[in-house]
Amino acid sequence: MINIGQAIKEELERQERPASWLASKLGCNRQFVYRIFMKNSIDSDLLLRISIILHRDFFQEFSNAISPNGSIGK
Repeated sequence: MINIGQAIKEELERQERPASWLASKLGCNRQFVYRIFMKNSIDSDLLLRISIILHRDFFQEFSNAISPNGSIGK
């Protein structure tokens, strides 16, 4: 299963952007972003906003984790 918080953190690091940058784009504080990094799941509206901000389709990654028989793989 995809750890969404870790995936967001890794993408932010890949883009060489600090948590404060994402916080300002989301209109929240840095502590909220750090809490996102710790989550295994996230609200779909928030994930959509983060996907747009980071220009990465996290929803597609979840879809790709579903095998053809309907089970969730790695």
